[in-house]
Amino acid sequence: MKYYLLMKTIKTLLLLLILNSTFFILNSSAQQVPQYAQYMLNDYILNPAVSGIYDYYDVKSNNRYQWVGVTDAPRTYILSVHGPHRKKSMGFGGSVYSDVTGPTSRTGAYLSYAYHVKLSQKLKLSFGLGFGVMQFKIDGSKVTLKDENDPAMSNGVMSVIVPDATFGTYLYTDKFYFGISAPQLIGNKLNFFDNVADSQSRLARHLLVQAGYTFHLGEKWTVQPSLLFKYVTPVPPQFDIGLKIGYNDVVWAGSAFRINDAVSVMAGFNIGKNIILGYAYDFNTSSLRNYSNGSHEVMIGARFAKIRHTETPAESPVETPTSEEK
Repeated sequence: MKYYLLMKTIKTLLLLLILNSTFFILNSSAQQVPQYAQYMLNDYILNPAVSGIYDYYDVKSNNRYQWVGVTDAPRTYILSVHGPHRKKSMGFGGSVYSDVTGPTSRTGAYLSYAYHVKLSQKLKLSFGLGFGVMQFKIDGSKVTLKDENDPAMSNGVMSVIVPDATFGTYLYTDKFYFGISAPQLIGNKLNFFDNVADSQSRLARHLLVQAGYTFHLGEKWTVQPSLLFKYVTPVPPQFDIGLKIGYNDVVWAGSAFRINDAVSVMAGFNIGKNIILGYAYDFNTSSLRNYSNGSHEVMIGARFAKIRHTETPAESPVETPTSEEK
């Protein structure tokens, strides 16, 4: 009876999350969150509910150089860390990032908390909240205006600092995960001028849905398909469909297809049990292929020794445990 009530409550919460996220998105205006090719290797940066799903602290740095050859193309750098409480069913994390596109730049810092509910022997559900601050800057000296005296743009640097939040939920086992998150949940307005009462510039609310599964082929091979769905009006929905193949928890290779945008090829390897290196290259499939030489993304990660011993948590869905760890 208790299990039935718990499952009913969880289904209701998930439905409310989807409905609220959809409502937020229908009132937003443009896609603003950074793009990542190796999202399946660092899903914490997409969803704060990932905090603490492993029994160790995980540190990763993603560095992306998008649309090489295009002037003022996006460059994104993010450093994240998350891990579990030693004894309780909760996790903590944080990240700092910089996202630069031409005359505009975004710099932010976030902290996250997640609570994990055990639904069965293997199945768990977590709820996470990330909160932080973001600074948005525009360098007016890099913008060429038709009217140099246009009051809408200063020749100097304009900046604004606003609070920001992300909410997410994450259903997972040692082989499967499904998550929903809503970045830029607050949807703050960006007021660059004190004398402007009602700015039309704001942080757009997004909806992200992620899923993946790990197939074990014998003792050494793993195949891991993944999916990432992104949506914010008025941009059409975007799907990333990926596949990663690993051997003996040492080397891996994969590919991802981003509909109407790019195809990514990626590869990486682990150094011992605690260091992971990854690289991805995007081939543009849109009209940008006539102007861009593709995109590069480098990821460096490290995990610390196991710190939670009260129970055996789910292993990483992207880093299969070695035979020694099993």
